[in-house]
Amino acid sequence: MLELRGIVKKFGSVIALNDVSFDLEQGEIHCLLGDNGAGKSTLIRIISGYYTPTAGSMSFEGEAVRFESPGDALNRGIGTVYQDLALVPLMSVTRNFFMGREPYKQIGPFKHFKRRYAEAMAAEEMRKIGISLSDPTATVGTLSGGERQTLAIARAVYFGAKVLILDEPTSALGVRQTALVLNYMLQLCERGIAIIFITHNARQAYAVGTRFTVLNRGRTVGTFVPTEKSREELEDLMSGTRELVGMLKTATTG
Repeated sequence: MLELRGIVKKFGSVIALNDVSFDLEQGEIHCLLGDNGAGKSTLIRIISGYYTPTAGSMSFEGEAVRFESPGDALNRGIGTVYQDLALVPLMSVTRNFFMGREPYKQIGPFKHFKRRYAEAMAAEEMRKIGISLSDPTATVGTLSGGERQTLAIARAVYFGAKVLILDEPTSALGVRQTALVLNYMLQLCERGIAIIFITHNARQAYAVGTRFTVLNRGRTVGTFVPTEKSREELEDLMSGTRELVGMLKTATTG
């Protein structure tokens, strides 16, 4: 579905990414792991069209691509759900679901919002993921954190995302809400949608991940399947624990 090779991104004299490679298969959850400052946000902004790489190549569905804007990536089928979700709490579930893409009926020079159709579609899409909406006109603020996350993800899928980038989707959720989101991710993979799951939580990555790519200081540490690295080893790679221990030993012996 997606392949990046030798990606470099510089901001002036600062090198945010240096020779990063990453690929994504159809129907997999590929976990992108790393501590703060590892380069995860920069990489997903390149994939989603916010940044263009300084060097390196990217292909999507076997075709070389260079996204000049988020709209370019979205039109090709790459949907991104950020931590802030881009939801309006005081607007209805239906209005949030169709925000910016509302279905209208043209009558002469006038356009009318197809309210009943939109409400039925929003309720149906939420029902598919196990959320029963008694009132699709209810405000998003009445939903739980997990329900808001799944609403944002369902919206991206409904509008044609083949690849989903989920930026820390469970970071502010409790156990039950996290389970709701992770289960929905697994459902989407069964439908052939590919997911990039950005997280600090190796335990959650192990629960759903097909493969793991670890970034550290803007470089690719490696890509692994669950049988190749234990959760503890992944956490060490993410945080640079072994590097830190080596530095401490050097300082002590020096």
